[in-house]
Amino acid sequence: MLRKTKWILFSAAGVAIILAFSKPADPYFEIAKNLDIFATLFKEVNAYYVDEVDPRKLIRKGIDGMLESLDPYTDFIPEEELEGFRITTTGQYAGIGALIGVINKKTVITHPYKNFPAYKAGLKVGDEIIAVDGVEVQGKPTSEVSTLLKGAAKTDVEIKVRRPGLKNDLTLKIKRERITIRNVAYAGMLDDEIGYIKLDDFTPGAGKEVGDATTRLKQQGAKKLILDLRDNPGGMLHEAVNIVNLFIPKGKEVVSMRGKVAEWNKTYTTLNNPVDTEIPIVVLTGEGSASASEIVAGALQDYDRAVLVGRKTFGKGLVQATRQLSYNAQLKVTTAKYYIPSGRCIQELDYSHRNADGTVDKVADSLKTEFKTSSGRKVFDGGGLDPDINVEPEYLGTITAALISGGHIFEYATKYCGEHPAQPDLKTFTLSGAEYDKFVAWLKDRKFSYNTPLEAETKQLIEAAKQERYYGELSKDLESLKNKVEGNKQADFTRFKEEISEVLEQQIAFHYALNEGQAILATTRDKTIAQSISLLKDVQSYRKILTPQ
Repeated sequence: MLRKTKWILFSAAGVAIILAFSKPADPYFEIAKNLDIFATLFKEVNAYYVDEVDPRKLIRKGIDGMLESLDPYTDFIPEEELEGFRITTTGQYAGIGALIGVINKKTVITHPYKNFPAYKAGLKVGDEIIAVDGVEVQGKPTSEVSTLLKGAAKTDVEIKVRRPGLKNDLTLKIKRERITIRNVAYAGMLDDEIGYIKLDDFTPGAGKEVGDATTRLKQQGAKKLILDLRDNPGGMLHEAVNIVNLFIPKGKEVVSMRGKVAEWNKTYTTLNNPVDTEIPIVVLTGEGSASASEIVAGALQDYDRAVLVGRKTFGKGLVQATRQLSYNAQLKVTTAKYYIPSGRCIQELDYSHRNADGTVDKVADSLKTEFKTSSGRKVFDGGGLDPDINVEPEYLGTITAALISGGHIFEYATKYCGEHPAQPDLKTFTLSGAEYDKFVAWLKDRKFSYNTPLEAETKQLIEAAKQERYYGELSKDLESLKNKVEGNKQADFTRFKEEISEVLEQQIAFHYALNEGQAILATTRDKTIAQSISLLKDVQSYRKILTPQ
């Protein structure tokens, strides 16, 4: 018995030595090992850390840190955040159908969706919410106010609002409904033959909405089409396929997904008969066009079905899926990369190879691969979609950006519409010089101030001169520079008058007629749209772009 025991102990020790000096073949060993380390570490911290710790917060930080090391699109969604996630991905919820926000410490209606309860009850952009069902909401975070406004469909909610221009507050009883946010923000004719569609999202029904808008515009005489995907962050992949299907024949590949799990790899093709395979199309793109927007724009470019006008797109070639976790939580995880018909993946950042400091680099130009469109035009992977016609970006002045971010543009638009309740003709609407002066005087009464980058750099220069003990010699020059910078700043209201007026007019148009009003005004002034109209009217130039050089 003793000798047998010794042999067993020796054999066990041998196995231990082998395990210690060899790499485990099973990858799940590393998973189990590290999960065990994490669990024991957490128990020790929870038991012995000098202060009390919140287990929930501590674990959440650990989860977030782990997922952040992968990519920005892989997220943990706990049960309490699930409703918000569903609203974002489906565009559906039960409530009054209005966006709210905080403008200068006031909770206001920022967008009552057309033909939904808030809109039909008469709520307007800029109305300040005072109470919901008798609960005072001033000073409360928008998340709390939003929770009070939402509820089961067909239930009533009482809202008390304060509207500029009215002496007394308004109390409205509104019946909640199931809200489905529209994807097409606006569709209309730009002239006798060019139709325009502004697509803001890819939630369920996006394909049908674009199809219906296209059919309607054709009935109104549209012989050419502009599809605006600028600032569209994407959404559901199958809706992107449905939109491409409107303009290319049945049975054509639109996008394929390839990832670690082979059985999830899939190629999406057009399944239905198209609406129109001949109508000339311009797709507007920009830095905010991502994901599903890039699939639509990229597929139409690869089939030489549309000309892309604008700026390079975001460059998101990754696909996410949701996985159910315990306790009703979910994981949104990147499962694949997508490839458009030419074979290219337009993912710009390589998250699989991070730098030592955790940053991620763009795909180097030397590593980009050339692909060909159906007609043989050259296109490239690894950096978003390059437009066929590039439009240089326009940057807002510092003063204009400060007026927008500070809520001053929004508030004055609310004031203006309260004083001018009759909606003007938005196609020709402009602010008078007297009204602009009135706006500037209103800002001065509010003691509006802002800092320019040049002003900040001048201050840094003066501080550096003092630290280096050169200020005594340079004081006159530095103070003169400071005075000139401040003098130039005082003239900003004159220098940027046209720009500020246009931004204010856009906001006023939105106050009056929401997306439609803003689009009507924008389409008469937008340089990218103007360039697209010129291209569509020049048939020869349009065809030349789609022909290999």
